[in-house]
Amino acid sequence: MIHYLTLKSREKTELIDITAQVQDLIAASSIGSGCCEIFVLHTTAAVTVNEGADPAVKRDISNCLDRLVPDAHYFTHAEGNSAAHVKASMIGCSERLLLDRGKLLLGTWQALYFCEFDGPRERRVAVKICGE
Repeated sequence: MIHYLTLKSREKTELIDITAQVQDLIAASSIGSGCCEIFVLHTTAAVTVNEGADPAVKRDISNCLDRLVPDAHYFTHAEGNSAAHVKASMIGCSERLLLDRGKLLLGTWQALYFCEFDGPRERRVAVKICGE
């Protein structure tokens, strides 16, 4: 079964920690071991795993991506959000994480982030939990 998370971003570029929401879905599934697939249903957003302890990491990632892929006059996409499309392609639209004892297998400092690059918007993320 596929579950859906609905997220509301508040900024143009924003990393939103979705670890707890995904973990709640896993707990409700009663699956102890297997994998969890997370898929972003948008072309200007992404998902990634990175440090969750220090909020400066989210700002650093956002700032670095803005410098690497600035909004620029040479983009030709009519909607004016080409930089968001490029950033989403760089980070990626999916993650596959392992489950151990009913929990996401993450390192001590790791968290799962939805990456908004064209906000603020309402977004959907698909989550599939698979048991062994």
